[in-house]
Amino acid sequence: MYEPLKIEENSENDIDLKEQLFSYLIYWKWFVAGILICLFSVFVYLRYYVVEYKITSSLLIKDEKKGGTSELSAFSDLNIFSGKSNVENEIAILKSRKLSQNVVKKLNLDLSFYQQGNVISNELYDNVPFKIYFYSKNPNFDALNLQYKIKVLSSKKFSLQADENKAAIEYNFGQKINSALGEIALFLNNKFESPTTIIVYKSALKNVAVNFSSKLEVTNIEKTNVLNLSITDFVSQKGIDYLDELVAQFNLDATKDRNQIAENTSEFIAKRLEIITQELDGVEQSGESYKRKNMLTDIESEAKIDIESSSEYEKNVIQTETQLKVGEIMLDAVSNTKADELIPMNIIKGNTETSGYINDYNKLILEKKRIGEKSSYLNPVIQDMNSKLNSIRLNIVESINSSQSDLMSNKRIASRQKNSFDSKIAQIPTHEKIYNGIARQQKIKETLYLYLLQKREETEISLTVTSPKAKIIDSAFLSGPVEPKRLFLYLGALLFGLFVPFGIIFIKNLLDTKIKFRSDVEGKVSIPFLGDLPKAPENEQVIKPDSRSPSAEALRMIRTNLEFVFANKANKSNKTIFVTSSLPKEGKTFFAVNIATTIAFSGKKTLLIGLDVRSPKIDNYLNVPSVGLTSYLSNSDSKIENYIVPVAGFDNFFVLPSGIIPPNPVELLMNQKLKTLFDDLKTKYDYIIVDTAPVSIVTDTFLISENADAFLFVMRANYLDKRMLKFAQSLYENKKLPNMSLVLNDVQSQNTYGYGYGYGYGYGYGQEVAKKETLFSKIFGNKKS
Repeated sequence: MYEPLKIEENSENDIDLKEQLFSYLIYWKWFVAGILICLFSVFVYLRYYVVEYKITSSLLIKDEKKGGTSELSAFSDLNIFSGKSNVENEIAILKSRKLSQNVVKKLNLDLSFYQQGNVISNELYDNVPFKIYFYSKNPNFDALNLQYKIKVLSSKKFSLQADENKAAIEYNFGQKINSALGEIALFLNNKFESPTTIIVYKSALKNVAVNFSSKLEVTNIEKTNVLNLSITDFVSQKGIDYLDELVAQFNLDATKDRNQIAENTSEFIAKRLEIITQELDGVEQSGESYKRKNMLTDIESEAKIDIESSSEYEKNVIQTETQLKVGEIMLDAVSNTKADELIPMNIIKGNTETSGYINDYNKLILEKKRIGEKSSYLNPVIQDMNSKLNSIRLNIVESINSSQSDLMSNKRIASRQKNSFDSKIAQIPTHEKIYNGIARQQKIKETLYLYLLQKREETEISLTVTSPKAKIIDSAFLSGPVEPKRLFLYLGALLFGLFVPFGIIFIKNLLDTKIKFRSDVEGKVSIPFLGDLPKAPENEQVIKPDSRSPSAEALRMIRTNLEFVFANKANKSNKTIFVTSSLPKEGKTFFAVNIATTIAFSGKKTLLIGLDVRSPKIDNYLNVPSVGLTSYLSNSDSKIENYIVPVAGFDNFFVLPSGIIPPNPVELLMNQKLKTLFDDLKTKYDYIIVDTAPVSIVTDTFLISENADAFLFVMRANYLDKRMLKFAQSLYENKKLPNMSLVLNDVQSQNTYGYGYGYGYGYGYGQEVAKKETLFSKIFGNKKS
């Protein structure tokens, strides 16, 4: 028996991959069209896409406490500037809406200008053809959302349309106009060239600021105070101006905060100087009056030594009392300062602890104002700051009280020592004692007065010498376009153009359950496969002897393979071949007629019998009489020779038609006369080709299967469901149809090249099929030779 060709496992895998490739390559036009459409779509998209640019800059947040980076380091001994910058807080300030609003207002970014185009409108920034001058602005200017269409008509005139439902009004350049924005006038920036339409958008300041702050990215370089700023915008110069002005506004805001402390301190010192000046004048006038009244000139020389010793302790007492007075002043200042006000800088000499607390308190007040300016008092951060402020305030009071206690103790010690010396100079005139008291008060007031003058000068220096909080490392610059990513889009279009046709074809193939190619049969069943039969031309339903069409060549190849089917047959001279199928319309009659003619061409005496008595189709291909086999089987005295007719134009080719359709086909086919007929015909013909009924519809073919030497089971491509392969396999395994082989009919010829299946049809004959060299054979080298 003929066995199908066995292929190595690796070879089968290679062939499967090749088959899969070619199953998609036959739709190459789809892939080319998909790629071209996608690439063209991306080209059109990029043609009108507005490029988005990235602008970056970097700056250093200065830390005055470390020195070296500050221009105020020369005044560090005054202890005026203190506190370390918190980089995270500075990042929050840079991204704050308030700072962004200051930048937008400064640069007038809430006004935007677009030049109207046919498809899109391009934003104009520094090349707007006119300038809007404001005589006065609407009180609600910052909250307005308006749109104007301005058309430049000439070098003198323009039209303004504030409402789409109203007509535009013409004005002269320089003419004052009352508008919703306020009193404005337009001035032409450059020479008039041609009429152009500009769309002016006035957006709410808050919305524009939020948009810019949301686009701003601020990152901190690890272990440094360096910040990198970046922003994206459709107009590169606008982004550059925004970042530069943002840094400028940041420095300005920080300078204002820092000067606020110095201004409050200066105001406090000025008030205290007025009071001390009045007190000092009063003491000096008292000393002058006492001396004039008592005519005093000098202290008694005999008490010089005692007085000098007493004076030393008296000096200590004076200094201590001075510090006590300063402490009282500071306590009074702290007590009278409201909760959210800054405390004047510490003026207690030598008390560094109190100075540190006051600096921490003032810095926390500023952070509270800058970061939590618009936050609710219920904000956890604000509450935490309030708690810290109360704690620091208590520390300030405790520190001053502690210092006062120490001074009082020192005063008591010095007073006791002074009293011991005073007892020795009891003879000193009472006048001298009284005058010394007056002089002591005078010295206290003078010392305090000079001290306050010094602090006032230090404060004035802090107001005069200012330094920006942030030092610019790199000014804002264009780092390049970020959108669109052209290469990425074109690559995506290429892949999408491939994927869409692939997906359509894949789904189409996935949903298609029909047998199409030889590969759909081979390997799925163990039935020997004789060959595939390409679709025959409409004008060649019966193969001619000189035909070189693919169908004719396929039939010759099947005829040759039939010899392998009968290789084990004892009597090789007579061969009876039954042709059947699973379902009607699979082309079994067409195949039976043409395989019979092909065998007849080889010189073998061939008989074609129509045994599909329920639906005979042989008369569709050959000119045969209406009577035939059924008439022979139903009449006991008839002879078979009366019904067998030769086919005109063919040698050695005879036909036994089915005849009239009988009412009892099963009983007729079970007639023993049919068995006798086959035994007789086998002695007269080399080949008997029998067209039988479909086996899945009726049992007719099974009733007469014992008369067959072989069965050719015809399957039609693009018609038979793949699930019917199980049915054919069961027939083969159960040997219901003896010596069964498969033939695939109506295969699309363009789908068979490249695999070695059906490749040689028309080989070497110079016919039109051999001339149809495909794109795939050109690419992969499978040229006919």
